[in-house]
This record gives sequence, structure tokens and C-alpha cells, in this order.
Amino acid sequence: MDKIMISKKAAGAGEPALIIAEAGINHDGDIKRAHELIDAAADAGADVIKFQTHLAEKEMLNISDKAVYLDESLFTLIRRMELTVDQHFELKKHAFKRGLIFLSTPFSKEAVDILEKVGVDAYKAGSGELTNLPFLEYIASKGKPLIISTGMSSIDEVGKTAGILTGKGVPLMIMQCTSQYPTEYKNVFLKTIREYTDKFHVPVGFSDHSRGNYMAFAAVALGACAVEKHFTVSRKWPGPDQSSSIEPDELADLVKGVRAIEEGLKGSKTVTEGEKELQKLFRESVVSLKNIPKGTVITSDMVWVKRPGYGIPANELEKVIGKKAISDINANQVITWDNIG
Repeated sequence: MDKIMISKKAAGAGEPALIIAEAGINHDGDIKRAHELIDAAADAGADVIKFQTHLAEKEMLNISDKAVYLDESLFTLIRRMELTVDQHFELKKHAFKRGLIFLSTPFSKEAVDILEKVGVDAYKAGSGELTNLPFLEYIASKGKPLIISTGMSSIDEVGKTAGILTGKGVPLMIMQCTSQYPTEYKNVFLKTIREYTDKFHVPVGFSDHSRGNYMAFAAVALGACAVEKHFTVSRKWPGPDQSSSIEPDELADLVKGVRAIEEGLKGSKTVTEGEKELQKLFRESVVSLKNIPKGTVITSDMVWVKRPGYGIPANELEKVIGKKAISDINANQVITWDNIG
């Protein structure tokens, strides 16, 4: 299973990398901001806009524990991020109009049911759900492709989940991810992309929480078939994920850079037509060092190699030695096979 289909886009081996603008909860519960995120992602050239579908009471207990990067309880935060079913429809319609695939990450069975009503083409599961096999099996029961991030997980845990899901015939993509916001470069572990590809034989992408686009560019060069970055219109907006998100100009640069890298990865080493012309200028030919009268047997002291490169190639100098001049050859003349025999 080296490819999956999401809407009308193929993702996997030989396909352009899917660029996912992870709007997540950067709307901070404001539907107007959610729409702004869609427009900005479309303008930047992303393929996918992805939100998160939260129902606080369905996905967690109402406790006061705070995440290390939050100033409020996670339950309070999540409740504020809830969007209605109608708002989901509204966002999907807007995304479709702007040429984007609409996805959203569910965190409960009920959220999956909402997204089924809305009609998503695939599911994205967050890193926290990688070991939540009952939940992943519920998503799998919907018969759609599943993208799952692998932050906070060991390779053994990833392998177990991947094996179960592919065993059920789920079109699966796994995303290398480190769940730190932001992720230090030393903790990105880009080589895991190839390790996943070799071990699990499914499309492998990269969910990037590091600063800037450097790691995303490297991931594509290493074979990542999708790149996901947290995305915001402005890091000045309220919300816990803004500081680790890229802004519209950075998303546009990500798209431009990824597409350039893909162009650079095409084909195998060959001599281009432009290089063939330059060979004449920068390669060397066999030339005469002195006048060589007709009938003279050419010796090594009579010839050497110099530019330009449109005569006998330099690497054939030895073939010229011992040949006889069949016409007068002037000093500092490019020698051709017509001159000797």
C-alpha cells in the first residue's frame, strides 16, 4: 500500500507531497477566524485545511490538570474550541469553494459521527490516539483513509497500531511527529521517515512542530509524502498553538520550497541539453603545440589538451599519438579525426 487517495488527490510514492495547513484550534472558538484561516491557506497554495473536532465532555473528564504549555485546564480550553455541526458544514463548503480538501481531527466517537455527517474524505488522528485502539478501530469502521501522527510513541507502538489497521484493510498514512511545541531540531528525528517506510510499507508523512520550514524541506527530500504544519493568520491571535504555527507568508514559502524540491528530485543523472552546449566551451580537445607537416607521425611532444571542446576529446589523447598527419596542421590548432589517419 504505497499510496492512499484523499478526495481526488493521491498521496504516496511518486506523488506530489500533500501540504496540510493545520488550522487546528487556532480559531480560538471564533468561526470568523476559522474562515480567515481557510482563505489564507488557499491563497498560500496548500492542499488541505485541517481543523479539530472537539466535544469536551465526550473526550475527557472535567479535571483541572493543565498541559505544560497551557494557562488553563485542558477541559476549559477544549470546550471553548467546540464548533457546531452547522459550522463544520459551513467550513467544509468554504474550503471546497477555495479548492481545498477539508479535514478535521476527531477526539471522540461522537466527533467521528459529526464528521461522517459532514462528509470528510479521510480522517486524521492525533498522536494521543495512536495507542487508543478502540477509537482507531471505530474510525476504521467508516472505511475511509486514515492519517495518524506518531508523537509520544515508540516504534514498537507504531508498528502494533499500523499492523492492526493495515490488517483491517485501512488505507493508512503514518506521520513522523514529535509532540513538543516547538520541537528542537535535535528532536525531530527525520531519519524515522525512512525507517517507517522500510518497516511498515505505507505512505509516510511528517507532522512538523519545529520552527520554520527547514525540517519540512528536509523531510520531503527524505521521501515524506505529506507535510503538516500548524498554521495561523497571525501569531498575535490568542490561543496556545499560535507561537508554534507558521503564518501565511511562511506557508506560501513552504509550498514553493516543497514543489521546488520535488522538481529537483525528478529523474536520474544525465547530461542536459544546456550542459551539452557548455561541453564545447569548458571541456578540452587535443591541440597541436607546434606546426605538424603533412605525413608526420605525431609524437607526444607535438600535442596536448586545451579548450575548446569540439575536437578530439582530451580523454582520447593517447589515440592520437602515433597517427600520421594527412594534412598540414598549424600550431595551436584543434585537431580533428579528419586531420590524422
